[in-house]
Amino acid sequence: MAIFELEPMKHHVLICNGGTCMRHEGEEVTQAIRDEIRKQNADAYIHTTRTRCNGRCHDAAVVIVYPQGDWYGQMTPAAGTQLVQKLVEGEKLETHLFHECAGKSRSE
Repeated sequence: MAIFELEPMKHHVLICNGGTCMRHEGEEVTQAIRDEIRKQNADAYIHTTRTRCNGRCHDAAVVIVYPQGDWYGQMTPAAGTQLVQKLVEGEKLETHLFHECAGKSRSE
């Protein structure tokens, strides 16, 4: 998913593809997120990047959304689909959100 025009981009979704996340459906989460972005015609304003380990293996599979700085854990393909739907609506996927960079950790 190449992105040529950065101006319309609202969300950069970093999807962990480190070893532990990949053993916890990381590939399936990646594909579900990308499929839903296409389905929602949101390619212009939601961009994805696969990352290596994000250091939160006990929260696998991990997805981080910037510029908000929202960290989502224990993601499944269904949760990935829901995340994109929430982003399109301007909301957060509260059920999987465990940290907001602007706020306190929700898991500690």
